[in-house]
Amino acid sequence: MKKLLAIMSLLSFLLGCKQINKKPQEDKQVVEEEVQKKEIPFVWEGANIYFLLTDRFNRSKQEAKTHFDRNEETAVLRGFEGGDLVGITQKIEEGYFTDLGINAIWLTPVVEQIHGATDEGTGNTYGYHGYWAKDWTAIDPNFGTRKDLEKLVKTAHSKGIRILLDVVLNHTGPVTDEDPVWPESWVRTGPKCEFTTYENTTACTLVENLPDILTESDEPVELPDMLLAKWKEEGRLSQELDELQLFFERTGYPRAPRYYIIKWLTDYINDFGIDGFRVDTVKHVNENAWSDLYAEASYAFETWKKKNPEQILDDNPFYMVGEVYNYGISGGRNFDFGDKKVDFFDHGFKSLINFDLKTDAQKEYETIFKKYSKLLSSKLKDKSVLNYLTSHDDGNPFDKERKRPFYSANVLLLTPGASQVYYGDETARSLIIEGAEGDATLRSFMNWEELDSLPQTKKIHEHWQKLGQFRRNHPAIGAGRHKRLAKSPYVFSRTYMDGDYKDKVVVGLDLPKGKKSLWVKGFFGDGTKLYDTYSETEVMVKNGKVVLENDYDIALLELAE
Repeated sequence: MKKLLAIMSLLSFLLGCKQINKKPQEDKQVVEEEVQKKEIPFVWEGANIYFLLTDRFNRSKQEAKTHFDRNEETAVLRGFEGGDLVGITQKIEEGYFTDLGINAIWLTPVVEQIHGATDEGTGNTYGYHGYWAKDWTAIDPNFGTRKDLEKLVKTAHSKGIRILLDVVLNHTGPVTDEDPVWPESWVRTGPKCEFTTYENTTACTLVENLPDILTESDEPVELPDMLLAKWKEEGRLSQELDELQLFFERTGYPRAPRYYIIKWLTDYINDFGIDGFRVDTVKHVNENAWSDLYAEASYAFETWKKKNPEQILDDNPFYMVGEVYNYGISGGRNFDFGDKKVDFFDHGFKSLINFDLKTDAQKEYETIFKKYSKLLSSKLKDKSVLNYLTSHDDGNPFDKERKRPFYSANVLLLTPGASQVYYGDETARSLIIEGAEGDATLRSFMNWEELDSLPQTKKIHEHWQKLGQFRRNHPAIGAGRHKRLAKSPYVFSRTYMDGDYKDKVVVGLDLPKGKKSLWVKGFFGDGTKLYDTYSETEVMVKNGKVVLENDYDIALLELAE
């Protein structure tokens, strides 16, 4: 028996050697990925989030197909263009996001949109962007199916990428011939918001013909007849009613409008394992509604984890980041309505989108980095902001003409806080489209052809990739403490500590071409081996400095293995 075991052991060893010799590169990659998963903690405070419009990123089919007879001619970039969930999954599988250093993807809403078009003075527009809900319980077939979303989330999770779903609680889609207004017990159709007080910011309609959900109401309401008829026609009326009954029995909430929608939104967490919400139009809803949403989202997330233990990425709680339009990090925790201040961080939000960086980006690096590091470690301690330079609805982005794509990457990806890469930032996708009016000009289709054919676009893309990967691999960049080490050439350090985990990096910017010395004394001791991930060069600290010789104006230094 012992002899047999010995022979089996030897065969196993030889087989292992054969496999190692056969696929060294593949095995090395697996080991590296495992080490990365185990050693690098994911922290939302320093996340690298990619924001895309589902309809405008990548088509899985050659031709865009429309549903619900959405065939009217539209104004420029105001119709469906065919991007879908399957197309996004394909790019995840190809490693596009991994190579870009992305560890979370924010999708625009995927729920079923109004069927008709609306013309608000800019030409016919369909709900291609996802913010005009008709039925929160269904996925719009223009974007894909439930199976498509399930596969997308699973594929992303397999790559260590989290999924954020954009959610809308405060309004339905516009009223059209195909989309009647919801009952008065559910929505208000006026007055229009004035944005000067708390009342005329929350209890009003954002714009004409965008019915506002009565989110402040606790009065029980009946489901709209049109929704019941729709579910009956689709053969799921009983299922939807049974689920609602169970939800209200479990929670004890009144059947008020906001609780129906909260149930429908959190179903996507319970069913698919969505990791977080990006919440739209936060300041237009009474803040206690967000506390309710977070409580139910957290319950759904924990329920999903219990049902799918093999898919759990880590022990991070459910994440919510809010769009409080015009909130800036300079204001600390509070948003000022004029007659009332609200701390949305106290109502379920880990982070708020920061509208200050596009202005701060005009300043020197050190001024920006020092300011953000100080605020995030004091007034906003244990919270964060999501920084951006361009987005889908900001008509005054930083560098609208895309003249400074390298500098934009440096500012966005090296500023403390989480970063929001808007699709095409990394490829200098044009934000000025002829014939497009309003925010449509910000929403052209992803410029894949330019990435494939233009050398300058490829060069820009490679820069974003190097910086993005460095940010993803080092929580210290977004979530750590900043300290300037030298003024000229400009060198700074970042340090992040959490329990036994410690991350230390040094970055140099605006460096001279050729031979250059970077001062690291007091941070890395003499004899320490460092690796510049940008130039892929190993160096050693000597006399408090490291010396590099290349034509790059940037250095990204980490401890060499």
